Amino acid sequence: MFDELPDFLTQGEQARLFPVLSTTSKEGRTTSIVLACMAKVDEFGANLLSSLGQRIGVRSRIETFTEVVCANSCNGQTDRPDGLVVVRTGTREWRALVEAKVGSNTLDGAQIERYRQLAKENDIDCVITISNQFATTPSTHPVPEVMKSRSKIPVFHWSWMHVLTEADLLLSRDSVSDADQKVLLNELRRFLSHESAGVKGFDRMPREWGDLNKLVSSGGMIPAKSVEAQVVIHAWHQETRDLSLILSRMTETYVTERLSRKHRSDGAVRSKDELASLRDKGQLMAELDVPDAAAPIQVVADMARRSIDVGMTLRAPEDKISTKARVNWLLRQVKLDRLDDVYLRLHWPGKSEPTQHLIQDLKDNPDLASVGKDQLAPHSFFVFQSKQLGARFAQQVNFIVDLEELVPAFYRDIGANLSAWQKRAPKIKDDRATAEDVTTEAMSEDAQNYDG
Repeated sequence: MFDELPDFLTQGEQARLFPVLSTTSKEGRTTSIVLACMAKVDEFGANLLSSLGQRIGVRSRIETFTEVVCANSCNGQTDRPDGLVVVRTGTREWRALVEAKVGSNTLDGAQIERYRQLAKENDIDCVITISNQFATTPSTHPVPEVMKSRSKIPVFHWSWMHVLTEADLLLSRDSVSDADQKVLLNELRRFLSHESAGVKGFDRMPREWGDLNKLVSSGGMIPAKSVEAQVVIHAWHQETRDLSLILSRMTETYVTERLSRKHRSDGAVRSKDELASLRDKGQLMAELDVPDAAAPIQVVADMARRSIDVGMTLRAPEDKISTKARVNWLLRQVKLDRLDDVYLRLHWPGKSEPTQHLIQDLKDNPDLASVGKDQLAPHSFFVFQSKQLGARFAQQVNFIVDLEELVPAFYRDIGANLSAWQKRAPKIKDDRATAEDVTTEAMSEDAQNYDG
């Protein structure tokens, strides 16, 4: 039967949409409702599990359980994972233990390691964790001890905001085919969006953020093995992931972080490289890919200037010869009325240094861009908005508030209106209007070459 417990469990029950739990059991309630929707809303379950590399076909069936106790408990442990996901496809079965935290509760590395051992003892494929902590991808875990572990049992992670975003995108794209399932998913979105569910975005930098800013603003050098800087970089990764989810919900499409293959596969290498950049430049940087946008959104948090720059780099149109024509091509795309903090940085060929102007100044006088560059034309533009935050930059909460306001606002007002230049397709010349003309001319040339 569908609601029978798997034979490797001694206790548990099917995940319920309406769990009968204590009012203080916010964690159990939220987990049960989400797992139940995974099993009952086909597209929702399929989308979430596809992020873990599991393909859910028409013959697949998802079953979910809560408060499970496994038959084989290693070393007499009495751990009780929050849930279990079982995917049956024909005779094949894929299993995952689930551990969830809500609100400000964070995942415990030692507990996850025990669940890994429990999964190994009971022939369970992996562990899934869910919390308000963020990870760049489901396979890069927010708890460092988990990433350093030598266990062969994979641990995947979803933030609650990732779960909410999946539900939101399915509904906004009208991608749920069954009407009743659509109602369920809409209720899940409503539930997860309410503060009582314990779901929240990344809302503050760590205490070390203020200390690091004091060091940089006073002219100090960040140590090569600074623990404070590593904590800040880890928090920055969580915030940039939250930013991509915020933009995903706003644009109703999947916005992702742009990372090199090396950084995507190895979080430790990424952190090491970003620490070097933070030490050298005093900057935290990120790139966000919006599907079909002219370019990635580049975000730079500059500690020395206490500013946030948000912009996009576009290739200059090669079919326009003069600097003025190329600049006007870009200016026509910037339709924002208020331009007091919007700039254009021009990149020139060879060893020429970039030059920069306020967009408003260039709109008033495009010739400004050509001053001192008579024989050159820019090969690319960086159009960006720069916001000086002052004391707010070093504050744990206000920095996040301002960042999450600036990035979507730049894309809404400027980025979404930009178009990348594309070389035009070649045209057939008037004197080669037909295939017969071309063939005759080619034969004539061949004959002349032969006679010669």
